[in-house]
Amino acid sequence: MTTPASRDSQPPRLPVGQLLVRLLSEFRRELLAEAESHGYGDLRPAHLQITGNIGTKGIRLTALAARAQLSLAATSELVNELQKLGYLERRPDPADARAKLIFPTSRGLQLLREASAKVREMEQLWGAYAGEQRFEEALQTLQTVLDATRRLKA
Repeated sequence: MTTPASRDSQPPRLPVGQLLVRLLSEFRRELLAEAESHGYGDLRPAHLQITGNIGTKGIRLTALAARAQLSLAATSELVNELQKLGYLERRPDPADARAKLIFPTSRGLQLLREASAKVREMEQLWGAYAGEQRFEEALQTLQTVLDATRRLKA
């Protein structure tokens, strides 16, 4: 149990919402800087919501919108932009000829590979800041909280 005296001796921290928002902002800034250094300077921060959720096996727009936690209209606009930039393409869905699946192009796949490498690098660096075990425990704790909140909504 934390007593007022022990709480006062801990370094101050931001409220959870501010921590999450600021870390996400730093995370996105680092990813975009890395992308720009590899020739992907045409990406905007909003595009990361799509590229971080697209996968490689094809996905319908409605499923992508749900996964990215965006409206269907916003998701469609971002997918259209990424398609024009050469990162994504739409193909007929073999299970439903009326529907389309969204896939990364070869350029999009290269971007996803490089982004994944950068994410691993950032996790290692952030783990070094906090200590690898503490950082992994923090990530597992966040996953537990996320899973629990999702179960409550289901």
